[in-house]
Order: sequence, then structure tokens, then C-alpha cells
Amino acid sequence: MSMPHPAQGVFALRYASRTQSERGEHFYGHDAACHENYPIDYFVWAIGRPGDVVLFDTGFSRATAEKRGARSYHASPAELVERLGRNRDEVQHIVLSHLHYDHSGTVTDFPNAQVHLQQSEYDFWMSPAALRGTNPHLIEPDDLDTLAGLLTEGRLVLHDGDFTVGDGVRVRRVGGHTPGLQVVSADTPAGVVVLAADASHFYENIETDRPYSIVHTLPAMHAAFDTLVELAGADGVIVPGHDPRVADRHPAVPGTDDLIFSLSPDSVLTRTELSPVPRKDLPHAEHL
Repeated sequence: MSMPHPAQGVFALRYASRTQSERGEHFYGHDAACHENYPIDYFVWAIGRPGDVVLFDTGFSRATAEKRGARSYHASPAELVERLGRNRDEVQHIVLSHLHYDHSGTVTDFPNAQVHLQQSEYDFWMSPAALRGTNPHLIEPDDLDTLAGLLTEGRLVLHDGDFTVGDGVRVRRVGGHTPGLQVVSADTPAGVVVLAADASHFYENIETDRPYSIVHTLPAMHAAFDTLVELAGADGVIVPGHDPRVADRHPAVPGTDDLIFSLSPDSVLTRTELSPVPRKDLPHAEHL
């Protein structure tokens, strides 16, 4: 069911879920409760503007969900955009946080979109390093081939640092989880919404200053937490990338089967106040 009018604002679109997931998958270092169940949701995010839609990440396809198993696939990102009352052709910009499989598939479902990615992210996953260790599990080769084709066509823009996507949508490179991980902050009438993607998979990652288990550069992961808090400011809200509790903290959009959530600082149902880790409390602070 679509909304009666084209939606404007910032929205989390829950396209898949996985309940067979252990806590140890989601936190760096040993966790005494590592074998406890810790479900994970998969989101993309839509920023609806009067003339277009900016999509942050594109998820994975139903075929990928079936191949990898243990993932409940609710609807494709394109289908969820249309449930918002927006046409997939209105998606003029796609910002890819990074190139893990659950963030960078289904790009071809949005034929009018310019795709934005960090150069460092593209270079890493197109290098031999992508084939080392557990890295092959994190990607889908077909998705990388698609992006290589878009680069040739001129539809993939590779950035070196921060940039904006029109008025009110800012992209910040943070790295840490991957070489070129980027996050998005979007202005709303009530304040800033910060879309963390995998800079903080869960509320618990940032609230307890414990990074996720997949690490490219650990200090940058901690610094990314501080950046998220800085971007949100006093009145903004941070939305993690995979936490089922997004559904507890933000209202569902009516008629979307609890798959789409409206994100705004003034509609948060529960909130945890955060502040950057004080430098004076860090080891060797006198050298920072």
C-alpha cells in the first residue's frame, strides 16, 4: 500500500531481517555473552525531497538472500521506495556507504540515479586485498561488476572526502569499518538526522563505545562514533545501520507493514543521550 501523497522527509526502509544471529558477530573483541541471540535488521534509507529522492544504500536482492540463507526478505528497496508514494525513477542520487554485499546490491533498479562512493572504497574492493581472508564473504562479485560498468558509463562518481548532495544532505567519510565508509546527515525541520550505516550497526555499539567485529582500522571506528555525535549536535538524532530497535524508537509509516519508519528528532519514541568520549579520559591523552 502506497502513501496518498509523495513522502518527504527521512525514512528507514527495512528490507530484510536475520534472527539466527549471535551477539559475538557484532562486537569487536571477546564478549562473555557472545553466544546469545542478537537479531539483525537490514535497512536502506530514503530522503524524500520535493523534486527527487536520495537513497542511502541499496541493500541486497532477493536472490542474494536465498543464496546466503537465514535471511527473511521483506521487499526490495525499490518496492519500498514505491510504498512511500515515490517512483523509483525519482531516485536521482544513490550514496553507497560502502561495498559490503548488504549495502551495494540492486543499484540497477534505479536507472536514473547517479551513484556516489569514496575512491578509497572502490580501490580496495577492486584490488587483490578483496580476495584475502574473509573478505570474499563480504561482497558479491556481480555487484562490483555493476559498479565498474557504471563508472565506465559516467554514472558512478568517486569522491575523495566529504561532499554534499544538493541542499541539506551532507556526506562525511569516516572509514574504520571499511577503507571508505561514509555516513549521511540530513536536515529536517526538527533538526538533523544522522544515518550511521555501519559506522554503528547497533545502538549498543555507539552507546557503549564498542565497535563492530569487522574492522579495517580500529582507531577510525572509535573516531567515527565521535563524528556521529558531532554531526547530530544537541538536537539531532543518530540512526544505526542494523538495529531492530529502530522500530522501537521511531514511528512506522502507516500502511507499510512496519517496514518503513519516519526519522525525525521530534518523533523519537525513546532516546539515549550521547557525547563524544572526552579526550582527557583516554589513555595517553597528553599526546592527543
